[in-house]
Amino acid sequence: MTETRLTLRRPDDWHLHLRDGDMLESVLPSTSENFGRAIIMPNLVPPVVTSADAAVYRDRILAALPDGHVFTPLMTLYLTETTDADDLEAAAKSGLITAVKLYPAGATTNSQSGVTDFDKVTGVLERMAEIGLPLLVHGEVTTSDVDIFDREAVFIETVLDPIRRKFPTLKVVMEHITTEEGVNYALSGGDNLAATITTHHLIINRNDILVGGIKPHFYCLPVAKREKHRLALRAAATSGDARFFLGTDSAPHLDQNKLCECGCAGIFSAVNTMSCLAHVFEEEGALDKLEAFTSLNGPAFYGMAPNEATIDLVKTGEKVSYPPHIPTPDGPVTVFNPGFDLFWKVEN
Repeated sequence: MTETRLTLRRPDDWHLHLRDGDMLESVLPSTSENFGRAIIMPNLVPPVVTSADAAVYRDRILAALPDGHVFTPLMTLYLTETTDADDLEAAAKSGLITAVKLYPAGATTNSQSGVTDFDKVTGVLERMAEIGLPLLVHGEVTTSDVDIFDREAVFIETVLDPIRRKFPTLKVVMEHITTEEGVNYALSGGDNLAATITTHHLIINRNDILVGGIKPHFYCLPVAKREKHRLALRAAATSGDARFFLGTDSAPHLDQNKLCECGCAGIFSAVNTMSCLAHVFEEEGALDKLEAFTSLNGPAFYGMAPNEATIDLVKTGEKVSYPPHIPTPDGPVTVFNPGFDLFWKVEN
């Protein structure tokens, strides 16, 4: 088979979990090898809630960066009901932070400090709208009477839409959308609304988690939905529409914390994301739209220039293999298995 080569601007990841300590040092190279920038999630324990927190976390990330890797962590603050709007504005104007993350309390890993009373963050959202600082939304309600597969659609109707009506100039990113409703709502907004889509939600649906036995390494939040939703996500991602861009939500957990009675939510996909995406976009006949999704649409929304550097995605007839696990001092982290052979690989 002849070689197929695709040259792209160096991609960015607009939603990434790096954790901290030994885990950070173990997983960071999987991203920094291929990606120029990434929005870093602030849900550490304790969370990154002040500018001082963000500064020291950024320094730890940069200290863990392998020699020769050129990578910029784009820091975020974790929105709480006591967030200081002045501290937030100073951090934004200095370039220390790029966005603020909204976690409804209890929605996902380490979200206990999130928002329960949205009236208590009105002042902060007003300030963010004034200075053009994006709000990144984990879009799920957490009330027990809402089915887990409906949480995103209900959040859009009962939380997100009211916020956007109250603050029409606020820039909002719907993170890791998983539903047809999420796609349609993103399409209904103006220039200040966008959505990230993960690699794994383009590939798996809820059957992949549950049929033939429970697959803990496919468990994530928001949970994968019905096949019709996966197809809606694929159509959005491969459309080239500027409102959709890559946020892997790559989220490492030790295997011992995934394979237990109450396993953690998260899929670690940083290692093979670009290979998986090339496969998906080729299946959809949309390889010409891959650069927009991975490298152009995100910077445009955030008001940044695309990366100057490029990568090559190369396909031959030879299967590309990735390690099934990434080792850490505390144990292995399983790499996302898409369930099909990969033939595209990155050449920097």
